[in-house]
Amino acid sequence: MTEDATEAVRDNPSAHRYELTVDGHVAFIAYKPMPDGLVFVHTEVPEALGGRGVGGRLVSGALTDMRRRGLKVRPDCSFVAAYAERHPEFNDVIVGR
Repeated sequence: MTEDATEAVRDNPSAHRYELTVDGHVAFIAYKPMPDGLVFVHTEVPEALGGRGVGGRLVSGALTDMRRRGLKVRPDCSFVAAYAERHPEFNDVIVGR
């Protein structure tokens, strides 16, 4: 995939999730609102996309968008929490760990 993750990952507010479409499959992070941002509650990557780094690109793109919007993320999803632990460059966006 040649697109930059921050361009390919998009917020779909009507579905309450961030999405990344790869090869016709949609990976997503479901969220719910909190006063100063969003709670990321579940990440799902279709089996067909497993092992290709799609989940990491999805989380990176979503966190980058949240930073751009001046909002915070509480990672209730274990996948997002683990990603944030491995990527301290997003510490400014993450709350409630």
